[in-house]
Amino acid sequence: MKHSTYTLKLILGSQSSRRKEILSFFSLPFTQIPSRFVEENVPFLGDPALFVTEIAKGKALDLAEQYPEALILTADTTVYMKGKVYGKPTTEEEAFVALSELAGQWHSVFTGLVLIGRNGQLFECSEETRVLFNSLTPQEIRHYHTQLHWADKAGGYAIQMAGGLIVKKIDGCYYNVMGLPINALRTLLLKTGIELWDYLKQ
Repeated sequence: MKHSTYTLKLILGSQSSRRKEILSFFSLPFTQIPSRFVEENVPFLGDPALFVTEIAKGKALDLAEQYPEALILTADTTVYMKGKVYGKPTTEEEAFVALSELAGQWHSVFTGLVLIGRNGQLFECSEETRVLFNSLTPQEIRHYHTQLHWADKAGGYAIQMAGGLIVKKIDGCYYNVMGLPINALRTLLLKTGIELWDYLKQ
């Protein structure tokens, strides 16, 4: 099939290894370039979907300014429960507190996606996945954080691999919890003429 010329200059505006991994499921060529946008400049005003979308938009606009001829894809993910957002913890103690509060509870993971085309058109969407954690002892939480890297993950946890020990059930897109919901991504890319089905790897 004929592929869009956009694929020659697709930029994934993220430093996340998980987003790179998910996009690499497809043969769609891309370059990973982190944005200079300061996420902390976006205040949380009570709407987690709007919050992550605004951050993703800030990242995208920054990269579009630097690479005006490229197709820019950015994302941001946060964990939300009972009016509070849980971003990437800055200390192990902060990660411990987050996992302690989430343990045994349902929470939501929100990812905002933004796509900017070479004509400057901006497309955006957000995805929500509900996650139920097992009950966790303080010792289990400490052990989890000792064995697994927590600093670059919203809520201080990862769903993949050993994350199965803490995650009891999910309702929604698994890849959204990893940081890049595939169905939402396909919908956005279609707006610029790119069909992910055309890029399935053998």
